[in-house]
Amino acid sequence: MDQVTPTPFSIADLRARFAAQPQAHAGDDYGDHRFNPGHPRLHRAKPLRDAAVLIPIVDHQGDATVLLTKRAETLRNHSGQVAFPGGTIDPTDASPEAAALREAFEEIGLGRDHIEVIGRMPDYVAGSGYRIAPVLGIVRPPFQLTLNAEEVDLAFEVPLRFLMDPANHIRDSRIWNDLEWFFYDMPYGDRRIWGVTAGIIRTLYERLYG
Repeated sequence: MDQVTPTPFSIADLRARFAAQPQAHAGDDYGDHRFNPGHPRLHRAKPLRDAAVLIPIVDHQGDATVLLTKRAETLRNHSGQVAFPGGTIDPTDASPEAAALREAFEEIGLGRDHIEVIGRMPDYVAGSGYRIAPVLGIVRPPFQLTLNAEEVDLAFEVPLRFLMDPANHIRDSRIWNDLEWFFYDMPYGDRRIWGVTAGIIRTLYERLYG
């Protein structure tokens, strides 16, 4: 019997690509330093802090979408930026996966019963001093979100097809303490997806769709 080819950018296609992704090697190194080799911001005395984010891929029985948040404007750090649900791994978290699921529930009320964790992408080292474990999860609708207003202003979905198109991955930069800092920027309508979030999306592209 002929095998049915999954529809591009569907959950079935994502599962197949994740299962066939290249084997990770010790030399694989993802993070802001890839775009900013030798930048003084990356020279730190303190050890990296461990964090986890959930990459929530929503199953719409066709083209999948990625669920993202806009951080609250009142937050001290990275206010107003587009982000994945996530945060620091607490000592009480059994694993990065547990931390990502906990943060998704605390930030946007997305319950574990709607999420199937299928694995992790390589860690992403952020210039802010975090080692981030990106947890890939499939989200089953219907679901209702309850946003934590202290942390999140908005939750929205972006087509996976859009985010996995390298034509939408723009190399950009800004001046940081009188030095240029490079990053990816992925504008989507009036939403600006950039920095670490865009870097993790770029990692997903390189590992599964590149």
